[in-house]
Amino acid sequence: MLVEIKVPVLPESVTEGTLGAWHKQVGDAVQRDDIIVELETDKVVLEIVATATGVLTSIEMEEGTNVTNNQILGKIDTEASVEQPAEVNDDSSGKSSKAGPAARKLLKQNNISQEQVDGTGVKGGITKQDVEKHLKATATVTAVAAAPPVQTEATVIESNEGRNDRRVPMSRLRSRIAERLKEAQNTAALLTTFNEVNLQPLMEIRSKYKESFEKTHGTKLGMMSFFTKASVEALKRFPAVNASIDGSDIVYHDYFDIGIAVSSERGLVVPILRNADEMSYADVEKEIRNLATKARDGKLGIDDLTGGTFSITNGGVFGSMLSTPILNPPQSAILGMHTIQQRAVVIDNEIVIRPMMYLALTYDHRIIDGSEAVQFLVTIKNVLEDPARLILQV
Repeated sequence: MLVEIKVPVLPESVTEGTLGAWHKQVGDAVQRDDIIVELETDKVVLEIVATATGVLTSIEMEEGTNVTNNQILGKIDTEASVEQPAEVNDDSSGKSSKAGPAARKLLKQNNISQEQVDGTGVKGGITKQDVEKHLKATATVTAVAAAPPVQTEATVIESNEGRNDRRVPMSRLRSRIAERLKEAQNTAALLTTFNEVNLQPLMEIRSKYKESFEKTHGTKLGMMSFFTKASVEALKRFPAVNASIDGSDIVYHDYFDIGIAVSSERGLVVPILRNADEMSYADVEKEIRNLATKARDGKLGIDDLTGGTFSITNGGVFGSMLSTPILNPPQSAILGMHTIQQRAVVIDNEIVIRPMMYLALTYDHRIIDGSEAVQFLVTIKNVLEDPARLILQV
């Protein structure tokens, strides 16, 4: 019986995807729920899995092809047995190869002979992953690992001076990031207001309770839970910051879905903490770590990235001292955190050293007045400098 491998039904906001790496080659045995191929959308990379056990008998779409809902990508024969894949010519030399199409492409691009690579496929067949593993090992030995070893789509443009350029097509995710950021600049009236916060009280609380917090809740007490809860408190007081524009209407959201910007190998993604107002500090910390891990491993689903009423980005983890973040449409504001620095400040008429952080709030001036934006940021500052305010809601 032949079972078709199809593109899953994509959400309305995703019109198409680009086919990524095939994890199986024609002739490979597959088990139900094995990852067969990757599909890159403008939001996430989806893993398409086998819906039946059998042998992959055909690949209908090659890597890099744009596909839409329900297109047939390949077929699995549930009654076939694994056979030795037919040998094909590797190159003009006439040598035969057990490498699949994707593996042969990488071998040729990197000037590697098939004899140099240990095959782990069916009966010693060479897979794309085998070639990538060989490249990575070679790069480690020769200490040439500044960039990913495999640039499958790069075009090298040579010059007479010996200075070359590499032209690499944007990934669908990177292209979408560029599109959305430009959209925000073109459509919103962006303005940024700044403040600074003394984090000494917050750091003292973390120092005092970090061990008991981790023992009780099974997760570390980080900074992001405080900033998330402080943002929710400020959003409650200034609903316009939690609203969005839809045509000629203002949509006020009575829930608080906070996007947390996360840097991944594929680019910046903003997974969502849903109903953050109902989450405990421990819940926030656990969910942020869970989303960050999924982002790093490429496991974020479309639901993880859909929606959001307000976002937080932390450039401080990379050493940023001050920046003007760009909001994430259709949201109307984004909070920017920055690096913590010991600075001299005046408190009670005395010059003291405190751990200080600059905060930035970029907002859409079409919907948020300057006074609201300033008071919103002051609220976050006050809550962080006196965390008891969250308990007392003052």
